[in-house]
Amino acid sequence: MSREKSKSLVSYNNVSENYLKRRRLSGNTGAFLLWSLGVGAVISGDFYGWNYGLIVGGFWGLSIATLLMAIMYICMIYTLAELSAALPHAGGFYSFTRNAFGPFGGFMCGVAIIIEYVLGTAALVYAMGNYLKPVIPAVPSYLVWVLIYALFVGVCISSLELTLQVCLFLTLVAIMVLGLFYLSMSAGVFRPELLFNIPADPGQSAKWLPKGWKGIFAAMPYGIWFYQAIELLPMASEETKNAPKSMPTALISGIVTLTVISIFTLVLNSGVGGGAAAIGKSSVPLAEGLEAYFGKGSTSELLTTLSLTLALGASLSSIVYGCGRILFSLSRAGYLPRWISITSKNNIPVRALILCTIVGLICVVLVDQGKSVAVDAVILNMTVFAAVISYILVMLSYIKLKLARPDLPRPYKSPLGIQGASLGTALAIFALIACFYTPEYQPGVWGTAIVLVLSMFYYFFYSRRRLVAQAPEEAAALNKAA
Repeated sequence: MSREKSKSLVSYNNVSENYLKRRRLSGNTGAFLLWSLGVGAVISGDFYGWNYGLIVGGFWGLSIATLLMAIMYICMIYTLAELSAALPHAGGFYSFTRNAFGPFGGFMCGVAIIIEYVLGTAALVYAMGNYLKPVIPAVPSYLVWVLIYALFVGVCISSLELTLQVCLFLTLVAIMVLGLFYLSMSAGVFRPELLFNIPADPGQSAKWLPKGWKGIFAAMPYGIWFYQAIELLPMASEETKNAPKSMPTALISGIVTLTVISIFTLVLNSGVGGGAAAIGKSSVPLAEGLEAYFGKGSTSELLTTLSLTLALGASLSSIVYGCGRILFSLSRAGYLPRWISITSKNNIPVRALILCTIVGLICVVLVDQGKSVAVDAVILNMTVFAAVISYILVMLSYIKLKLARPDLPRPYKSPLGIQGASLGTALAIFALIACFYTPEYQPGVWGTAIVLVLSMFYYFFYSRRRLVAQAPEEAAALNKAA
């Protein structure tokens, strides 16, 4: 342990056994519920957000970007499957990067995930508010946001079992809604020519790449939205039955499910109603697609709004869960104030969940003040920027651990190995650069970067001297270093 101190300039505190007893997670989750947690966290991406990529890249531009990002996620998921089986801790990405690159690397990766999930909940709450506005126009937006947060955070605070059952139910509802939408397209509502009505830039082809090759680059953050957040699954490791077996199964089956769904959504939702030109500007793209089939009317509007709101709830409940766990794990290890990680009698990180809610609500209010661009598109780019930073770090961690720690027990091994992680890293770096491409969204991305820089100061001037040696993620790394 002393060697770790001198090399990383950190100080560890030895805590009592009661410290960990007050910060304990428990559960017996299996692969199927994990699958629903992971798919549920992402599936809202098929209901909104992705469609803004049509405007900046056209149909084929967004399609190529989505394909590249699907490859990136598949590469990353296999690395996560191996890492989560070898290091099954609630810290997830933070645990992996901590073992590979030391306390500072682990902390910065953890902060990036916090930003991703706090802003992810904000984006979902804002989108749900958009869906509910036609039904309850008299209710102020801020009150709708508060009620949505209170409902889903309340579920997560209640019990792990209820959280997972709600995630399962809402995920299945979301898949059913999408399935009904796909089937409805067989009635002649879908028209292939509508995929290509995005106005072309001078010298470009309206049918192929109306924004040119640069459109593929600009559309990458929106391709990510089809898959972002499945990576939260490793944070459920301490609440999982036989994590080395269940976690890889859930991760791989989850990314397969999401890849299939993303293909259907991208193609079928872009070719209905006013086509790609109209869908690309909509804050409720799937609702417009359903309206093209069912027609306008109070009954269909109510049913559509309720079904889409429930579907978005699948992602909100999952991401709130993940946000609470990453705050919990960083706090338990001393990187964040330790009071955050104290759990309730039923082993739920209540304080972390409430803190996530408060900060997320503030973010919704602040971002909503800017009306010049789509608010949810701004939040989307901010979450993608933070997420891609963590992806790069975790895939580099995989490569580092494969080379530096070949002795690390690995109950599951990725068939893609270092080559897959290297390809995924290259695509992630490409996507990171793409986050700066759209000028209107750059202030939000720079805001995220500023938070990361401030977190560095916090680490070097405060938290690095208050780490907890007995926290599972730290103990695993320190035992290796001793």
